[in-house]
Amino acid sequence: MTEPSGENTPEAAAPTVDAQEPPSPTPAPAAATDDATAPGAPTGEDESARAEAVDAGRAGAADEAAEEPAGETDAAVTETEAGELSEAQAELAAQREFRARIEQRKAERAGPVEAGRKLSGTAADLLAAVRAVESGARPVAAPRVETPEASGPTEVPRPSAPAAPETTVRPPAPEAPVVTEETTAAVRQVLTRGGAPEALAGQVAAVLGEGAARALEDDPWQLLSVPGVRPEQADGFARALLGPQCGPADPRRAVALTAWLLEQAALKGHTALEIGAVRDGLARLAVPEPDKAVDLAVSEAAVLVFQEEDEEERDEDEEPAEGAAGEPRPEVPVLLGLERYALAEESLADGLARLVRTVRAEEWDGPEPVRAAGAHGLVLHTGGEAARAEPVALTEAARARGQRVAVAAHTAREGAVTVAGLLSGSAGVGRDAEGALALDLLVVLDAPQLDVESAAALVEALPDGCRLVLSGDPHVLGSAGPGRVFADLLAARVAPQLASRTPDPGPIGELVSGVGIGELSQVDAPGKEVVIVPVRDAGEAVHRTVQLVADSIPRAIGVPTEQTQVITVGHGGSAGTRALNAALKQRLNPGPGRFGGYDPGDRVAHSPAPGHTVTATVVSADAEGLHLDRDGERIVVPKERVESSLRHGWALTAHQAVGARWPAAVVVLPGDAAAGLSRAWVYTAFGRAERHLSVVHGVDQALPRAVAEGRDPERTTRLRPLLETLLHEDEA
Repeated sequence: MTEPSGENTPEAAAPTVDAQEPPSPTPAPAAATDDATAPGAPTGEDESARAEAVDAGRAGAADEAAEEPAGETDAAVTETEAGELSEAQAELAAQREFRARIEQRKAERAGPVEAGRKLSGTAADLLAAVRAVESGARPVAAPRVETPEASGPTEVPRPSAPAAPETTVRPPAPEAPVVTEETTAAVRQVLTRGGAPEALAGQVAAVLGEGAARALEDDPWQLLSVPGVRPEQADGFARALLGPQCGPADPRRAVALTAWLLEQAALKGHTALEIGAVRDGLARLAVPEPDKAVDLAVSEAAVLVFQEEDEEERDEDEEPAEGAAGEPRPEVPVLLGLERYALAEESLADGLARLVRTVRAEEWDGPEPVRAAGAHGLVLHTGGEAARAEPVALTEAARARGQRVAVAAHTAREGAVTVAGLLSGSAGVGRDAEGALALDLLVVLDAPQLDVESAAALVEALPDGCRLVLSGDPHVLGSAGPGRVFADLLAARVAPQLASRTPDPGPIGELVSGVGIGELSQVDAPGKEVVIVPVRDAGEAVHRTVQLVADSIPRAIGVPTEQTQVITVGHGGSAGTRALNAALKQRLNPGPGRFGGYDPGDRVAHSPAPGHTVTATVVSADAEGLHLDRDGERIVVPKERVESSLRHGWALTAHQAVGARWPAAVVVLPGDAAAGLSRAWVYTAFGRAERHLSVVHGVDQALPRAVAEGRDPERTTRLRPLLETLLHEDEA
């Protein structure tokens, strides 16, 4: 068993195929003779499918550590002496506090909810099987999380935040969880007995708590709760501890594997899975009688079961609706999910409904976004990069009306703080006397990057009467974490939707706009704004990329090397981020890597929290840690977080680059990248360039086919029916 990696950036797990010789490509229609001298756009067609991006900081893929061993950090980088929490620790602690508030809010709901109400078919059978287990000695938690009831008109809302407080109070820095050395030592002994790496002891203790050693002895499959541990590894650990008592039919194994399957689904963006998919997954893992395994997992409250009510069948007094041919309407799918994501989705739906109900409609004069924000508590705004000016103008109009306003985004931009910084209290506005953000209007840019837990924490922090505007481009790649918040809100149609008519300018804007509607056409680029560089194999792709960044783009386009970003499909492969960063470092900033593998002047990708990446430059290292410069802001990364939160950053994946833009971008598409392409990936990668885009093109016909047909896999979520139940009942 290998130790899970600490890499915490999307797509790290293996979005590309291992390096291999690609088939002989046909020349691209617009070939560049000197890297940055021939304008054009790629064309062609062939089958492709996007390899799903995995947030490796959440997954911690074990095979990652095997191929990329940890580097020794220089002695100058010692334990941090700073008393402040890191941004990641603050965010995690804020999420823990938020989950506690969720449970409190759910407990305060008026009136009991009958478990199993409105279930039918498979879900009713499953619930009956679960209740049969309840007759035993073991207490059983409710197997289903109900769709929350809509609040009645007599509900007393929380008082609104003061109109203009003289002072606001920032929340105190949350304390980091403490795991005693005794607990870690006891876990280390159990891991050694089971043949697992001792290095996992800290992670196991952090996940399972003070009783971790005893918990592992009683149920060895709880090792699966540590990110990166695979079922075959947990099985081997269990055999070493349990001996002959261990077998594939062990009920503890069935429960752990059921939860593990849902955790793996969360890494792909799902907040729930259809029950049939879970049963199939258990069968592939050699679990006997998957149906009974699911029943047991539900009865143990390891997973929850849902069957969301169809909007068209809400009236219980009506006869069941029939299809066009007179056949009964198909049964609503039965879903299984983990409690943390169920609570987050329900809290988000409740919070959004609260904002909609508590905002006092006002007539604001101005453009359409201003008028919509004045009249509604929730507004959805869509558009490309140029359309960002519209919600920014809205905030200026709101400030002129005396409103307390904040702008948050996925990555820090001028005039905007990050969502993570706003939640943790490290940036943005303070809190009012009740602990809510002291705001009357919050505008969130990059809304498609909101995962369900971050969105729930954000909405939970807003006071009654606060207006929320979510703005973003629906064509870009989705969030690294589970959920599809922005897409679900658009599909639910529970708030005004404003589509910007402001197009992105220039040849790059024209090219990207075409990709958004499934067309990849040539564009006129008289200023060499778009250049195609055809390559035959991955080795040539790396060579031409280095040549473009170091020489051709600065010389022919006038964009300095430090303002050019390379974007590729994945971390692995012969032209992934690792190979490209190694080649770019050798050319641009050679050195021994004396500070934990990094040298002053290295460009790095810093991930302070899973799914959130920014680029910076290494400055120095001392007793505090590794010092980075990010656009004039000094960042200190403690020694213990260097390996897990830093990678070289001359080359990024599109998931890492989303939310940011650079004057020039080089998009690398070697032959083995074809399987990782989709329309959203191409749209996102091409759209990172402001003035110049070079496409190192080696996928031949696969690129236009991916744009025309390459859709990202749908994510299974519950937010849309929850919102429809809450807000559409208000309309009735």
